[in-house]
Amino acid sequence: MTVDQKAPEFELLASNGEKVKLSDYQGRNVVLYFYPKDMTPGCTTEACDFRDQHESFEDLDAVILGVSPDPVDKHEKFVDKHGLPFLLLVDEDHKVAEEYGVWKLKKNFGKEYMGIERSTFIIDKEGNLSKEWRKVKVKGHVEEALEYIKENLS
Repeated sequence: MTVDQKAPEFELLASNGEKVKLSDYQGRNVVLYFYPKDMTPGCTTEACDFRDQHESFEDLDAVILGVSPDPVDKHEKFVDKHGLPFLLLVDEDHKVAEEYGVWKLKKNFGKEYMGIERSTFIIDKEGNLSKEWRKVKVKGHVEEALEYIKENLS
């Protein structure tokens, strides 16, 4: 997958109980962010940063979609607890994460396991990949994504 190519289509269950397809957002910019796990410190900070900038993204005709392997009930609790105004998508079998190249071998405290590498993809109104960030550091990332859309896609 490379910049300026068509972003891989998907259909996933969302935190509102409905199925969502990437193509549902044709004509809007999409911020598709992959994160490891609901309710963990880094993922909570990232989700709340997106929440706090939600209106600014909306003003740029951009929709935010978060993706993790968590089941829908965990997503619902995460959304409710933190007042998230955007959908979280369920990728329990990590097929979409694999398509986007973010399902990786990770190491933590000497243990190896497969999981999500925190990553964000900006998909333009035509459905093409416009920008990607891999191995995202949470601090300042949401502002960077917002600035990219402002400068390049609005």
